[in-house]
Amino acid sequence: MKLAVITLGCSKNLIDTEHYLGILANKRGYEITTDVEDADLCIVNTCGFIGDAKEESINTILEVIEYKRSGSVKKIIVAGCLAERYAEELLAEMPEVDAIIGTGDVDKIEEVMDEILAGNRVIRSESLDFLANADTERIITTFPHTAYLKIAEGCNRRCTYCIIPSLRGQLRSRTIEDIVVEAKRLVANGVKEINLLAQETTEYGLDLYQKKALPDLMKELVKIDGLKWLRTYYMFPNSVTDELIEVMKNEEKICNYFDIPIQHVSDKMLQGMKRAISGDASKELLRKIRREIPEATFRTSIIVGFPGETEEDFQELMDFVKEFKFDYIGAFKYSREEDTVAYDLENQVDEDIKHKRWVELTNLQAEIAEAKNRAFLGKEIEVMIDGVSDESEYMLEGRTRGQALEIDGKVLSNDGTAKPGEIVIVKVEQNFNYDLLGPIVKNNIK
Repeated sequence: MKLAVITLGCSKNLIDTEHYLGILANKRGYEITTDVEDADLCIVNTCGFIGDAKEESINTILEVIEYKRSGSVKKIIVAGCLAERYAEELLAEMPEVDAIIGTGDVDKIEEVMDEILAGNRVIRSESLDFLANADTERIITTFPHTAYLKIAEGCNRRCTYCIIPSLRGQLRSRTIEDIVVEAKRLVANGVKEINLLAQETTEYGLDLYQKKALPDLMKELVKIDGLKWLRTYYMFPNSVTDELIEVMKNEEKICNYFDIPIQHVSDKMLQGMKRAISGDASKELLRKIRREIPEATFRTSIIVGFPGETEEDFQELMDFVKEFKFDYIGAFKYSREEDTVAYDLENQVDEDIKHKRWVELTNLQAEIAEAKNRAFLGKEIEVMIDGVSDESEYMLEGRTRGQALEIDGKVLSNDGTAKPGEIVIVKVEQNFNYDLLGPIVKNNIK
């Protein structure tokens, strides 16, 4: 039987997909295909975080249903956050869907398969307790030299705009020992770069060790021979400790990449979001990191149009973005989601105003990013090669320590050769808004 999995949403969702693939291919012998039309079974691993993501998920399911109607796809399973959130509705309104499997039942995929192959329609959305470990089957779908590693699942915070805790459950951390076992296995199989994921990586370990244990974990991971780069994502501002900054500053393998979603800098907005940190505290944290690590790369997420946001609030945000000059910003228009506290807040912002502010913010960030990239002209930079560029078969592409997989810019090389996973030196000769271009001037630097 041929299996195709479509993954929507975040990289944490991608790891769930990799477990589905691993369980069904390694334990059941399914053949994996990337061509949905050629598949007997298709799993749509959905996102249900905000309105745009829900719409994309629904449209993708409908596209796969058309393949089933035409006779190619035989069985459809809807998984992920949208499935967790709207299990009953999806099964009732889409008779072509054979099964719904929630985020806490990834390990039940074999049982679900047995049910639908027996002709039953089924919902498996019974708990939010699942936590993969080093022994959970998994097939890596990223480049062979880079992999995501989920260190925890769920979230204990209750930001007023966010539905994630009800979709992913409470914080559940893996042990340091278990994570190290999986990391060593990844490196033994050729992975050079490990990317740590959780809903809030900086809160890793609070449930197990009664402390923020990300620094302890990183200290163990950097001991692995063959690991070149270690990166972490989703760092909650309140939980970025002095110890963490010091570890990231001093451990050579750790990329000085700070993905810190501030969401806003107006105290009124932060209080309404229940982000539990003041605007001044966020600003000082970011400035402190830059003082300690001047070469650090900063990515953040920002929400515009949250209920009650005034022009003054928005201008305060814009002023800080101009001052601090983030390397990357994920800018989002507030999405009014049912079953969140913010859904019922007064002073909802008009959609046209949200869009106008989003455009202003994204245009400002594009200018900042282009100016930052222009400063690289003539410089020689360290790059991990990912492979042949999608833009041209005559170019290679890769990333610096300050460019995360899939979400940031990249470095293109139109002169020189290198293998995927190889770290080279590129001399920058041209810049774009987020990408850089130049020849490889030195191979195998590490």
